[in-house]
Order: sequence, then structure tokens, then C-alpha cells
Amino acid sequence: MKDRIRALLAENKADEAISVLEQYRGEGGTMDDELFYLLGNAWRKMGNWQMAMNGYLEAVHLNPESPAAQALEIAGEILDFYNKDMYNQ
Repeated sequence: MKDRIRALLAENKADEAISVLEQYRGEGGTMDDELFYLLGNAWRKMGNWQMAMNGYLEAVHLNPESPAAQALEIAGEILDFYNKDMYNQ
């Protein structure tokens, strides 16, 4: 499963990666921290920061040492930057 999702993301098929993961979850598949991290990455590539951060939070909840912790921090910094720009318009 993980290799398939990584391949889809490498091919810029984030929407398909999300569909595959959501179907897997819907069928009772077990999501580990890496799958939640990959789901977060797929949502990030789609431009949905809220869903990306949700995936990263789930990954960090399961494994505080997950690379999702850094991704979550970076996503927060990016959103903070965007929000500051909104005030300058």
C-alpha cells in the first residue's frame, strides 16, 4: 500500500492517492503513522492545508517521532506567513 501511494504522489496523482487511502480506510484498513503522513502529503499537494495538517496530526499522535511532526510545523509556519500577508493587502 505504502509503495503504491508513494508512486502516485511521485506521479503528481495526489487526488488518486487520497481516493485509494480513503477507500482503504473505509474498508477497515489499518492506518499507521506513515500512511497518515502520506495522506497529509497528498492533501498538501492538493492545496488543502487543513486536511494535510489533520493527516500529520494523526501521524504524530501515533508516532511522535514521525516525519509528520516536522511537516506539521512547516505547514503551520506557511499558514502563519499567508495569514500575515492577508493583513497587508
